[in-house]
Amino acid sequence: MTTLLYILGGIVLLIIILALIAPKSYNVSRSIEIDQPRAVVFDNLRYLKNHDEWSPWGKKDPNMEKKFTGTDGQVGATSYWNGNKDVGEGEQEIKKIVDGERIESELRFLKPWKSTSDAYLVTEDAPNGGTKVTWGFSGKNKFPVSIMMLFMNMDKAVGGDFEDGLSSLKGLLEK
Repeated sequence: MTTLLYILGGIVLLIIILALIAPKSYNVSRSIEIDQPRAVVFDNLRYLKNHDEWSPWGKKDPNMEKKFTGTDGQVGATSYWNGNKDVGEGEQEIKKIVDGERIESELRFLKPWKSTSDAYLVTEDAPNGGTKVTWGFSGKNKFPVSIMMLFMNMDKAVGGDFEDGLSSLKGLLEK
């Protein structure tokens, strides 16, 4: 009986230590330069329906269910998706637009697990006369998911997808 109490105490202590050292937040972003004026790039980015043309997740499940509500390109517009295991289920809502500069969205993932992240697209003038686009997202790791993040690197998990998406966006806009 005493051995069992020591084992249980050890497990509880291990969970507490892991929870204390686990990352409490994440921030993943990637950037690319596009040889188009900032206004052209931003005008494409502001519309959620346009994201389907360059999104890496659209390629992972071209048959995913999509629904749009609100006025696309405006605060409050929402894109809902439900797809295969590679894309899951969730929605993205535009929360803030700073014309020509920044679009902020809230990503609400429903499956394979529930979580909320803040996503952003930023446009800046590039030195070559084009536009630098930065795509990213950030959020908080809540317990017990935070412990899982000790063994999973969010940057590696989605960074490549961001790079693929930005590369597709560049190809689309530089045609």
